Amino acid sequence: MTDTDTTAPTSAPATPPVTRSGVRQMMPSLSGKLLAGLILIGAIVLFAIVGPFVTQDPRSSGNDAMLPPQPGHWLGTTSLGYDVLAQLAEGARGSLVVGVTAGLVAIVLALLFGVVAGYLRGWTDEFLSLVTGIMLVIPGLPLMIVVASYLQVRSLWVVALILGVTAFAGPAVVLRSQARSLRVRDYVSAARVAGEKTPRIIGVEVLPNLLPLLASQFLFAIVLAILGEAGLSYLGLGPNGSITWGTMLNEAQGGGALTRGAWWWFVPPGLMIALFGTGLSLVNFAIDEIVNPKLRLAPAAAKSVREARKAGKDKLGRRAAQAPAAEKERVDA
Repeated sequence: MTDTDTTAPTSAPATPPVTRSGVRQMMPSLSGKLLAGLILIGAIVLFAIVGPFVTQDPRSSGNDAMLPPQPGHWLGTTSLGYDVLAQLAEGARGSLVVGVTAGLVAIVLALLFGVVAGYLRGWTDEFLSLVTGIMLVIPGLPLMIVVASYLQVRSLWVVALILGVTAFAGPAVVLRSQARSLRVRDYVSAARVAGEKTPRIIGVEVLPNLLPLLASQFLFAIVLAILGEAGLSYLGLGPNGSITWGTMLNEAQGGGALTRGAWWWFVPPGLMIALFGTGLSLVNFAIDEIVNPKLRLAPAAAKSVREARKAGKDKLGRRAAQAPAAEKERVDA
């Protein structure tokens, strides 16, 4: 007599989800907003690199004044006969130099006042946090106006330095909280017990885990720097002897472009600032999906909900016809 097998048949093991590992896990997945942001940024950077070589001298005043857009002057001319397209290309270089330099300065200071303070703690943390707190409560734009007004010579690098120094406090607070969280992780504690020096622990164990957050804060600092430079230049406190999108707006305001209906003078630099800020923001949103797990898992969760609704199931995977019956049985019990 043969024994009957009473064990329930085992179901096939579920296929594990495909996940990215290593460096790819820290890279944003290709999405519509990431692709659009990269296209915008790439186009503006390419225009800043190639534009000055294919346009005329942006300081040449041999053209007729206040010409509307036409062949030969595709964006018209200013009240002094400057070609707007040539100034826009030269201004793109200046604005990008200011934005990237100020972003680098802000991130370096944020690493010092955020990551180092959050990891070392003690009196070092208290002192650096005090400086960060002071810079955080001081309004940024008034501080930049006061500092810039006392400087007689303001080059692109000086303006970028001012913008970077006044913009590091926000990223420093975010990085400090993340560094305090990473400090108590097992692998960091193991490296500390093994006798690793503090600079190596910060550079090898802590910073790699902060790369997505650093990239996000760097892009945000560039956006703030370009907007800050435009604000300073509009008030007449921008870089001396240099052309940026902000100085173009200042000259348009001083030349009465709005009252004279010369839209081609002030719309292009304002539009370029808006487009570049939009591109950086879109890339920043894609990076946020790595930093914030809720944003990273939201698309997959929304897709599963849509598929369940199409299949006639509720959130628990039950058929729509079975869900009311199950609810009624629970109430009766």
